[in-house]
Amino acid sequence: SPTAIPSPAAAGEGLGRGLPVTSEELGKGLLSPTVTGRSGTSPIATAAPSATASSTPTVATPSATPSTPAAAAPSGTYVNAPLTGIFYAAATPGAEPMVSVGQTISIGQPIGLIEAMKLFNEIKSDKAGRVVRIVAENGRLVKSKSPIIELES
Repeated sequence: SPTAIPSPAAAGEGLGRGLPVTSEELGKGLLSPTVTGRSGTSPIATAAPSATASSTPTVATPSATPSTPAAAAPSGTYVNAPLTGIFYAAATPGAEPMVSVGQTISIGQPIGLIEAMKLFNEIKSDKAGRVVRIVAENGRLVKSKSPIIELES
């Protein structure tokens, strides 16, 4: 005897009937569950394939290797994040960033802030050089030991 599975929405939503669903119905692929969101319903599963479908499995062929070379190994030196948190390039929203591309920085100069556990930590450069690229995006998560800025000595 099939096991009755209660419908998630007895008010007529969910599977659409408001009645219990049996495991036999699910096993035969007689139902197609849907998820109701803000923009309506969208199917998340479909009925089982018919017996007339081809039983030969389809094998995807591997694509050719791209002709473009892999990204070049980094050549500059980096100032890395000392802790994990949200990186901010400026001390306050709308203020000028603490460093910009082309600027020469020295050891101990503040380069940004990292917010971790509701505390803002001033990040100081441990290297000197000219800023080639700001790797970290403002307002985005940076992981400990990940590069924040790239320098050219």
